[in-house]
Amino acid sequence: MTKPVKLLASLLLLALLLALGAYLALGRGLPVETVRPVRGPAVEAVYATGIVEPVVMAKVAPLTAARLVAILKRDGEPVAAGEALAQLDDREARGNLEQLTAQRDYRRQDLNRQQALVQQGFVSPATLDRLRAELRQAEAALAAARRPLAETVLRAPIEGMVLRQDGEIGEMLTAGQVLFWVGAPQPLRITADVDEEDILRLTPGQKALIKADGLPGQVIEGKISEITEKGDPINKNYRVRISLPEATPLKTGMTVEVNVVTRESADALLAPVASLKGKEIWTVQDGRAALVPVETGVRGKEQVEILAGLRADATLIVNPPASLKAGDRVRP
Repeated sequence: MTKPVKLLASLLLLALLLALGAYLALGRGLPVETVRPVRGPAVEAVYATGIVEPVVMAKVAPLTAARLVAILKRDGEPVAAGEALAQLDDREARGNLEQLTAQRDYRRQDLNRQQALVQQGFVSPATLDRLRAELRQAEAALAAARRPLAETVLRAPIEGMVLRQDGEIGEMLTAGQVLFWVGAPQPLRITADVDEEDILRLTPGQKALIKADGLPGQVIEGKISEITEKGDPINKNYRVRISLPEATPLKTGMTVEVNVVTRESADALLAPVASLKGKEIWTVQDGRAALVPVETGVRGKEQVEILAGLRADATLIVNPPASLKAGDRVRP
């Protein structure tokens, strides 16, 4: 036998062996990964992000533009209601008050002089009435000028603690620029924004599971305490407040993730998400692949709750090959 003939015979034999192997493999079925459904907890939740804040808190800011000349209270210091927190530049307000005080005093003295002249007949009663009116105007202007002077002292509106103090001495402040956050460090709550698509699923009293980046692996439980009746039509969300336990490790200002539990099942039938195909699930029945219609519930990243359509002892195909078709023979 010549070399070309031998080579051709070898190739034919190899092709025959490969075909035989493929036939045997198909006869045994496509190899697939299989698992059984499991029982476990299934939780349906509404996700939101929120900010930790005190239940009792007030912001303190100047009503007009002014320069900060003194800081009387710092972060963490206790304060009483009405206690001074900071002093603003009051030179302009004080100068205006002194000018109006001098005008008031002049009007008062002038009225006293004219009253004596009226009794002597040198001044008419009408002139005296005009002077009394001018004195009242001067007193009213003086009373109004006392308010801007009083507002140069920023005071605590409530009793509590300085939770945060901003601004530095010499800084020029704008009207409404918050310098102090005053409140009670406890109790705390979370204010979260919930999408309008989910708000109808929430009610006061529902459990909320809270996570924070500063507490890795730790879950804190809270409860919905308030749901605003009016939503934000621009951002399309609603404000939800969540009460926290007294011993919470969270701190004011922290950003947290919130999952409000809307439904919970302690013993749900769970299947891999990788076994689903639309509203059907891949199973093995009598050695062949089959798609079974199922009703699903809570869906997570890896598992899905099966409400109906699947037996607890079913064999499920995980990550089925792209070429797999219902009825194909498979080998677990």
